[in-house]
Amino acid sequence: MNTQPKDRRISRRRFVQTGLGAIAAATVVPRHVLGGPRFVPPSEKVNIALIGAGGQGRTNARALFQEADAQIIAICDPIESHDLSDFYYRGKAGRAPVKAEIEQHYAGKAASSRCAEYVDFRDLLEHEKAIDAVLCATPDHNHAQVVIPAMRLGKHVYCEKPLTHNIWEARLMAKVARETGVATQMGNQGHSGEGIRATCEWIWDGAIGQVREVHAWSGATRWGKHIAGRPAGSPAMPKTVNNWDLWIGPREPRPYHPAYTPVTWRDFWDFGTAPIGDMACHNIDPALMALDLRAPRTIEATAAGGVEDYMAPVGSMYTYQFGPRGNLPPVKLVWYDGGLEPARPDELEDGMNFAGGGNGILFVGDKGKITCPGWAGDPTILPLELQDDYRRPPKTLRRVKGHHRDWLDACKGGQPASSNFAYGAALTELVLLGPVALRTGKKIEWDTVNMRATNAPQADAFLKEEYREGWELA
Repeated sequence: MNTQPKDRRISRRRFVQTGLGAIAAATVVPRHVLGGPRFVPPSEKVNIALIGAGGQGRTNARALFQEADAQIIAICDPIESHDLSDFYYRGKAGRAPVKAEIEQHYAGKAASSRCAEYVDFRDLLEHEKAIDAVLCATPDHNHAQVVIPAMRLGKHVYCEKPLTHNIWEARLMAKVARETGVATQMGNQGHSGEGIRATCEWIWDGAIGQVREVHAWSGATRWGKHIAGRPAGSPAMPKTVNNWDLWIGPREPRPYHPAYTPVTWRDFWDFGTAPIGDMACHNIDPALMALDLRAPRTIEATAAGGVEDYMAPVGSMYTYQFGPRGNLPPVKLVWYDGGLEPARPDELEDGMNFAGGGNGILFVGDKGKITCPGWAGDPTILPLELQDDYRRPPKTLRRVKGHHRDWLDACKGGQPASSNFAYGAALTELVLLGPVALRTGKKIEWDTVNMRATNAPQADAFLKEEYREGWELA
């Protein structure tokens, strides 16, 4: 583990604005140029640093274990270990358990199974010269802080969803990805599946006529239902928390409290993005891809139990209105979470329920409906008689062999990954406009070109948040 004295560590401001960042800016070349800093020969392994080793970081590590041409050679997290027994991940995560799992996996399979260990991601990016790529699975509020410097160093990046914590960051992330030419992918895994491609091809083929209404939902709710407002007191910090200030990152400092981590950070506006931020990048994805839903005219939202300043709601409903897009008609998109769902369609036969176990999407067309389970699953046309008679169109969209595989191929000079940051940032922006409307308390009128709510200047505080000194982004 990196143990250099604190006063020798590079500051956040220096890291972003000078030093390595300046060197990287001076050496930007397209990744396809042989020998350039972004080029990974097709025959070689992609050396990866895992930054963020909680439950989702561990999940990503295990996915990378399935790819013979990828190896995790460094890991970073300010928390040594988590007990995830109370969450769906189960087991242990954090820097030490995930490092041990990584080294056990590569033992006997690689020339070296060693995985370097860091508390501070800035130290990792400074010292680990052999890494080609970074996988970021930190809490949402630190995504941009990790990913933007990594891209400016010429590292390919995979970042968990939502891509960023606010809309300004999403636009900056897409801009830096475009400027640096690195291979990128957002972690909405269903985007690489067959289901989303079939859904698009069927809708484009006119299987249900023109789509004018979409409903998407998730049963996701507040993790810490017993928590109300800002946690009080200053409980003793466990020895496994090695750097709480670093975990807080760009947010206002506050004492350690177990209410914040693991996983429950999603409940707090400062760190997470509510159930919609957690799940809509999965479940709304088919609508954005099939219907080009990138610039809503208005967004309004309501929350079960009202809106709190510090915590996300238990359940919410968000309504987006889109105007015509080329030959496509206006569309209303409604998102539900916390157990809320759309009305049951008449076309669902008795005893038939939405597939997806509380996650899904429903397209309402002039001639019928299409429903898919969550994570952009396989489409079903309603009524079923219409599906039985439907002649499938040719497969026109490129198929890929997996979400991480798609990214690794892009790292080696292949086609851009399907949920690259140009797409991922647009999807993230759409999703995060919901909480902006919710927290503003108004039906906002959205000017996408100028990134502002024309009727609600108070929305500005949520579009681009305050960063504490030393953690600013540029």
